[in-house]
Amino acid sequence: MRAAMRVLLNGYDSLVLYLGLVWLGVLCLAWTPLAIIVYPLLPARCGQALGRYVIMAGFRLYLASLGMSRRCSFDLEALDALRDEPSLIIAPNHPCLLDAVMVISRLPNVACVLKADLMNNLFLGAGARLARYIRNEPVRRMVQLAMRDFDCGSHLLLFPEGTRTTSCPVNPFKGSIGLIAHHAQVPVQTVLIETDSKYLSKGWPLFRKPPMPIHYRVRLGRRFDPPQHSQRFMAELEHYFAHELVQGSAFYPTSSLRTQADRKL
Repeated sequence: MRAAMRVLLNGYDSLVLYLGLVWLGVLCLAWTPLAIIVYPLLPARCGQALGRYVIMAGFRLYLASLGMSRRCSFDLEALDALRDEPSLIIAPNHPCLLDAVMVISRLPNVACVLKADLMNNLFLGAGARLARYIRNEPVRRMVQLAMRDFDCGSHLLLFPEGTRTTSCPVNPFKGSIGLIAHHAQVPVQTVLIETDSKYLSKGWPLFRKPPMPIHYRVRLGRRFDPPQHSQRFMAELEHYFAHELVQGSAFYPTSSLRTQADRKL
């Protein structure tokens, strides 16, 4: 009986995982042709607002769908405190591919710094261009666009590591976040993303099934004032993340969480 239950649960986990990926792709593709049509028709400010709101709503729907399966949980309510805040840089650590999805799903006016090739991606490109997301290169242009975006009172989502974490607790930080914060003179709000899974981390195959259930928690960290010295600021920021993530790692004792979840099923 127990073996049969494990087989059924494993099948259900696979269904949740793979249908979830298909569902995210469908949401992105459904918006793509509409974003292409709307882009030249709307004024830049209106298109930006519409694009960002639709992406937020789509990502929230996707995460809610995963949550309903009871095989993934997302504790993201801490981000809601940032919705009405004035311009700032939102700086999370980057354990997996879902990090940007989680942050954007709670904030209606956030610009995301994307790798240049993603701006031409079939699934993401049209929506990203409508939302006026920002290419990560060239650096001078990225800084200029970010500063211009702050004039609209928006937030900027920028991962200090530049890519997903490969060396615990964080990768060496890139300097772009300090550069933008210094020139724009906006504060940096740190965001700590914690999980008990390596799912979709750097090097994780897209269709490889992880042990489930999977849990994610986001909490707000320290807010840094606009820096006067970029390099000094980056060193302080990296040290802060390393310390906080090591301290917070006890929140997700992986084996005990999974044991408790399995007992409930």
